[in-house]
Amino acid sequence: MKFSNIYTKGCFIALALASTVFSACKKDGNPNNLPEVSPADYEGTIDGFRTTEDVFKENMVAYFTFDDTYNEKLSNTAPTLKSGDTFVAGFKGKALNLNSGYVYYGTQFNAFKTDAFKSFTISQWIKILNNGTKRTMLLTIARPGLLQGNLNINLNTQARPASNLDFIGIQPIFATVGGGTQDNLNNTTSPKIGNDNWVHLVIAYNGLTGRFNIVANGVNVGSFSDRGVGNNLFKSYEPNELIFGANYNLIPGKTVNADVAYAPMTGVIDEVRIYNRFMPDAIAKALYNLGKAGK
Repeated sequence: MKFSNIYTKGCFIALALASTVFSACKKDGNPNNLPEVSPADYEGTIDGFRTTEDVFKENMVAYFTFDDTYNEKLSNTAPTLKSGDTFVAGFKGKALNLNSGYVYYGTQFNAFKTDAFKSFTISQWIKILNNGTKRTMLLTIARPGLLQGNLNINLNTQARPASNLDFIGIQPIFATVGGGTQDNLNNTTSPKIGNDNWVHLVIAYNGLTGRFNIVANGVNVGSFSDRGVGNNLFKSYEPNELIFGANYNLIPGKTVNADVAYAPMTGVIDEVRIYNRFMPDAIAKALYNLGKAGK
């Protein structure tokens, strides 16, 4: 059978048009022209990060390595006074070992000024025991002349005997815009503690929503996280100072009242990272996993 040239050309045109229509109907797999992602880019990562330094690196505003130095790494700020302190083998490198001790920085860190510090995350590795008698102040951003600082990471070591390695009470408290305080004391679960157990503790606060989380070893252990907004929001009053292991009543010449509920800290602190943003649970867990992997 012969076909005319007109018929043949018509068939070719029809096929070309059909191909064009089919192509136009195919779903575009990248409608927003996003850059291509290669699986190779994520090889060797943990939860998408290569090292702990990759996690919110632009928001880390203070870093205490305690690698044979007390100085804060980013500002090189040295302590004003310390007691009962030595360096020991740490979770990474060296760590700060306190034996009824503390380290006090009588300095206004620029990173903790009111306008710069609204949301926060504090990550640290610690070794701690209960003691059955006194509370422990792990860290406080202190307000001169006041026992309660802008932020206080209290450990309720008084609530259980030293033989109890199954539970540590964690009670961070912060100052509010309205002049009061808010806390989160209801951790219902806890990692194992003791001289042989490193605990990764993350305290994270969202200054827009009032969300306040306690994450230990990658698990959210805080059961009352929303502290409210308005006058209940966190405020970093100025001037302020930084203390590891104590409050003002435990530092000679700084006593503000007769409260004796706390004792200088006995325990180990390492890799303290302070960020000026809220860290979601998934990122806190990634930081924990990176640390465990030595990254």
